[in-house]
Amino acid sequence: MIQDRITKKLYQAFAPVHLEVINESYMHNVPAGSESHFKVVIVSAQFDGQRLIGRHRAVNTVLADELANHIHALAIHTYTDSEWQAQQAQAPTSPACRGGSKLG
Repeated sequence: MIQDRITKKLYQAFAPVHLEVINESYMHNVPAGSESHFKVVIVSAQFDGQRLIGRHRAVNTVLADELANHIHALAIHTYTDSEWQAQQAQAPTSPACRGGSKLG
């Protein structure tokens, strides 16, 4: 499973205090059971002092194979522990798909 591979890689690379890897493929016009659209919420001390673009690049580097070969879309939400607490431990809700959504 792609979702399991993403989870394992991110745990190994970032030692997160919080990690969510959410398969959002069902929100898109893809076959049932697809693993093509994901949302990652990751809280790690490794992001301390890092700008958002650097955090995203780090995640993209870890998941380079998946992005090149398996994943169509990846929403990335990266936080330090203090940022996560300020967000009240909530990541933004993903918007509805605009390119053939099954949600009507």
